[in-house]
Amino acid sequence: MGTAWYDDAAGPVVRPYALTGGRTHYDGVEFDLVALIAAASPEPGDDTLPVTPWAPEPEHDMILELCRTPLSVAEIASDLELPLGVVRVLLGDLLDHSLIQVRRPAPVAQFPGERVLKEVIDGIRAL
Repeated sequence: MGTAWYDDAAGPVVRPYALTGGRTHYDGVEFDLVALIAAASPEPGDDTLPVTPWAPEPEHDMILELCRTPLSVAEIASDLELPLGVVRVLLGDLLDHSLIQVRRPAPVAQFPGERVLKEVIDGIRAL
């Protein structure tokens, strides 16, 4: 192994842009930090070949393995110890090939209002 790709303290070093082919962002959907990512289940009997051949990188496979149970984008980045921008690009690749499903967080308007929360707290205190 060449010394340019090895650091005594850190071990093998691969720059983030090498993992993404030089891409710094994904042009499709914005991956919110709390969006849940789940590995997509293949449809039964779906043996169709992709239109463009694609060979996933090991990091793509690691994401798919992690996302057998839905995880947030932040959790994926933390578990893989990769920068958030790199994880978003890799998730974009997986989404483009229909290998993941993205569940976006609920809009703030769907959460209960302050009045409702106060009533719940008051009700709990009354017990």
